[in-house]
Amino acid sequence: MSWSILFRPFERLAGDEGLEVWYGRLLEACGGKPAPFELALSGGLWAATPGLAFLAGYQAALRVLWPAAPWTLGALCVTEKRSTRPVDMSTRSCGSYVSGCKDFVTAAEAADWLLVAARVDEDEDTPQLVICVLHRGAPGVQVVPFPALPLMPDIGHARLHLEQAQGERLAGDGWTDYVRPFRTLEDVHVLAALCAWIVGVGRECAWSESLLLRLQALLAGCSEVARLSPAAATTHLLLAGLFAQYRQLTGEIDAAFSSGPAHWSVLWARDRELLNIAESARSKRLEKARQSVTGN
Repeated sequence: MSWSILFRPFERLAGDEGLEVWYGRLLEACGGKPAPFELALSGGLWAATPGLAFLAGYQAALRVLWPAAPWTLGALCVTEKRSTRPVDMSTRSCGSYVSGCKDFVTAAEAADWLLVAARVDEDEDTPQLVICVLHRGAPGVQVVPFPALPLMPDIGHARLHLEQAQGERLAGDGWTDYVRPFRTLEDVHVLAALCAWIVGVGRECAWSESLLLRLQALLAGCSEVARLSPAAATTHLLLAGLFAQYRQLTGEIDAAFSSGPAHWSVLWARDRELLNIAESARSKRLEKARQSVTGN
């Protein structure tokens, strides 16, 4: 990936024609099949909204998780009754068929493929997960959209109902190889995409060079952490450092948006809490990582 993309002229990609069209235009602008971090960086920089930047980071994380994923929009489907714990899941996989319900699926209305976490056991004490690939619109797959949320209203969420839907199981353990690492992959790629979006706005609005340079350095740190194993405790420690850097910049970022064009200020006021959604889960992972490294 060439970092020169951050400094070249660019045109923003609006999502008015739908997320599928937006994503296709993004891939075309990237030259077809970009590496995951390039997808997050480019998508964030060129996105017309923070929500679209999030979508680029989310798709990039999915491609790291499943490198063989089709070059269409996808979604990871885990949450049931506000929980991601395997013991709380009722979705089951029997052979090549999956039945159950997932509560909160990102961009489900636009996703072509769905990675669904499902249990394959009957023992309530030792749940075993697999990941099954299903396709939206296939028999037994029903997507029920939720009303738009105040945060990122341009990125829809939906409930997924599965009734003997046929899918393909991916190799590996559903929890260890997919659900658990995805949260870390999502964190670093969404952070990169949103920071790239902020850099793009800052360039357009002639923000101070000092702020832009520090944001660019943060992106360089994201690039390095994105190369690391999401299972390593040291990765979580380094990722926490990136979020700490971002938090230190938020006061200056808020002030820059407030003093600039109203269009950007309104978007930022609406979606600025995007990175705080998973803060509690990140804090727990950080504490476990700290204990693993220090033994305390």
